[in-house]
Amino acid sequence: MFKDKVLLITGGTGSFGNAVLRRFLNSDIGEIRIFSRDEKKQNDMRMKFNNKKIKFYIGDVRDYQSILQAARGSDFIFHAAALKQVPSCEFYPLEAVKTNVLGTENVLEAAVQVGVKRVVCLSTDKAVYPINAMGISKAMMEKVIVAKSRSSERTLICATRYGNVMASRGSVIPLFVNQIRAGSPITITDPSMTRFMMTLDDAVDLVLFAFEQARPGEIFVQKAPAASIETLAKALTGLLSVPDHRINVIGTRHGEKLFEALLSREEVVAAEDLGNYYRVPPDLRDLNYGKYFEQGETKISESVEYTSHNTTRLDMNGMQALLMQLRFMQETVRGEHVEPEE
Repeated sequence: MFKDKVLLITGGTGSFGNAVLRRFLNSDIGEIRIFSRDEKKQNDMRMKFNNKKIKFYIGDVRDYQSILQAARGSDFIFHAAALKQVPSCEFYPLEAVKTNVLGTENVLEAAVQVGVKRVVCLSTDKAVYPINAMGISKAMMEKVIVAKSRSSERTLICATRYGNVMASRGSVIPLFVNQIRAGSPITITDPSMTRFMMTLDDAVDLVLFAFEQARPGEIFVQKAPAASIETLAKALTGLLSVPDHRINVIGTRHGEKLFEALLSREEVVAAEDLGNYYRVPPDLRDLNYGKYFEQGETKISESVEYTSHNTTRLDMNGMQALLMQLRFMQETVRGEHVEPEE
């Protein structure tokens, strides 16, 4: 499907964009466009890959004209641009709205205007039962996607939703590794807190699966194992041969959940189990209010959401095996200094 096609990646200098480039550069794809607002990261990427298939576009999804220019001539878009850090979005919630909600509307409108064939938007588990500004903005982003997909005839619009990407920049794994290397205690918010565990390759696989399988407005979720933060910390100290390294419990931070959810209980009822993935159909009710107030769904009352508390739970050995799939951990265990994924 990608032979001689043009793929645009918004937020393309991030971890997801780098992973897509590694996956596609040796394929028969025609061109990959990297759209972002950070010229230094673009230059770093240009030097790193040194490949004529990659074209760079400076712009911001908040600026419709800049994304419209990048979208012209594109066949497909992977929309990964977002404000993702929970604390910064808590302090600047309107900035999260401008990028995650209005920016997504700009991307989708540009795609529709120039006739892009397919758009896959990347969402997060924090959009399910959101308690922080980042999650709320991503939940609204998903609503924009579904609404836009209703009226888009030429452009197929869908989304993926996944949890934390292991060893990405700003995540806890590089933080814990740095604390161990510095001889400082590992700081844990709550030992029983659980998180889904996904690799970057998992995230790319999910997007490609959605790209091939999606119908308009659908959201795709990959089934993923989870682990408690305490299990993760002990797995890391074991791999780095410091099993007795001190761990400090500092308490839950503002905007942080005890566990993450990838599907709400309402979505569980409607979701189609595809083996390794769930397909969540869009809510296509119209403005017939009877469907909201008079016609209920008894199955919803009996269902349970899909969370990091009730998915497959990794023990320390399982967590260590998953960690050692990461290039970051392989090089860390060998004693090399390696930067986390961008």
